[in-house]
Amino acid sequence: MAAHMGVMKRVSTIFRAKANKALDKMEDPRETLDYSYQSQLELLQKVRRGVADVATSRKRVEIQMHQVQQQLDKLDRQARDALGAGREDLAREALSRKSGLTTQLADLQTQYASLQGEEEKLTVASQRLQAKVDAFRVKKETIKATYTAAEATTKINEVFTGISEEMSDVGLAIQRAEDKTEQMKARAGAIDELMASGALTDQISGPQDDIQAELDRMGATQGVDAELERMKAEIAGGSPKQLAGSGGADSAQADQPGAGEGQ
Repeated sequence: MAAHMGVMKRVSTIFRAKANKALDKMEDPRETLDYSYQSQLELLQKVRRGVADVATSRKRVEIQMHQVQQQLDKLDRQARDALGAGREDLAREALSRKSGLTTQLADLQTQYASLQGEEEKLTVASQRLQAKVDAFRVKKETIKATYTAAEATTKINEVFTGISEEMSDVGLAIQRAEDKTEQMKARAGAIDELMASGALTDQISGPQDDIQAELDRMGATQGVDAELERMKAEIAGGSPKQLAGSGGADSAQADQPGAGEGQ
């Protein structure tokens, strides 16, 4: 049973801790300060109403004291008038009533003094509370302004942090795009080289038969021989045909006997 109670107490503690943490996240200190200030204003209003009530009671006692004092003065005059008229009995009765009212007046004076003292204390307390409320209001507004500024700064920093993270991602994307662009350029250059060499064309056109390959080689060889003859003619100062003709005439004269002598 004790173990069960211990577990329940621990669970309750954890629940309260989590609840307090959640409430702390939801709490806005500006709202809390405004609520506290409003509560202080309500308390100050109650104190002021208390001062007003005491002052009202004091005023009523003061009015009663005045009325009793008037009755005392009247009885005193009546007692004097009765004695002047030879009515000692009436004078005694008037003085007897005056004595009762005198006691009542003394009680009223005591109550008045008590109410007056209470009113003074409440007035001082109200003034002190008013000063504290005013000071709290100034402090409250200062704290609210500081919190608002800090909140704005935090939001701006969060925005800048988000932008920095986003720019970092953008930078990585740009780097990847540049890498892919370089790869595409390299691939395009390689394809251009293959196209220029004819290797890619041969692969596209497909394999040739043996006869066609032989004809191509012969054509290439004849082209090389013709180019070689042209180069020789340029060096010798004549064309390939002239070189061939002069060579043929020299051979014919050499073959005829006595040709040189007859001339």
